[in-house]
Amino acid sequence: MERLQKVIANSGYCSRRKAEELISSGKVKVNGIIIDCLGTCVDKNDTITILGKPLEVEKKEYILLNKPRGVITTTSDEKNRQTVLDLIETDKRLYPVGRLDYDTTGALLLTNDGELANLLMHPKNKIEKLYIVKVEGFVSKDILTKLSNGVYIDNFKTAKAKVRLKKFDKKSNTSLIEIIIHEGKNHQVKKMFEAVGYRVLKLKREKIAFLDVQNLKSGEYRYLSLKEVKKLYAEVKS
Repeated sequence: MERLQKVIANSGYCSRRKAEELISSGKVKVNGIIIDCLGTCVDKNDTITILGKPLEVEKKEYILLNKPRGVITTTSDEKNRQTVLDLIETDKRLYPVGRLDYDTTGALLLTNDGELANLLMHPKNKIEKLYIVKVEGFVSKDILTKLSNGVYIDNFKTAKAKVRLKKFDKKSNTSLIEIIIHEGKNHQVKKMFEAVGYRVLKLKREKIAFLDVQNLKSGEYRYLSLKEVKKLYAEVKS
């Protein structure tokens, strides 16, 4: 037996949060009965309908995209801006795992596997994400230490991070910093650098867990192998 919202999300129909909204608004039936309680559990023999249509289980897809600058990390945009789904050819209902800002580039996972998406995004699983940050000015060892120990942003202190200076360009007076975090607060990396007095010029996410975009050009994507999917599940459940 599994919770109804989890079954809906795992089917690829929508995210778990959206499934909870559908249930709470009385748009989901189980065996012909409207269910509006989020604690309801179902099994594989139950018939689930959403808005009058039977729930179908889609084949799972897992895509790693090298997100370009100027693309929205969402499934649709009211301003008709380009979204990450516009870059991918698929007939599946995929959803981004987490977000990257409009001007942030790099590794982004998309999938219709709601269970894996939620596990990857849950803070308790501490999935590492590696970013390359370009900032104005030289970043001293003291500043790197502050970042690695955690800084206060939005009234909370960030967890310990792994931070190192990759390069300082005297000519342009800019520093390239590598930072690895496992949290995913809104605009977190930018706010961390702002907290220590630096403005982020460019931001790229190079890796999510063991997945990197080194062999993908901007805007390119690839499907994960079964081995990679199993490894992701192993990491979040370890």
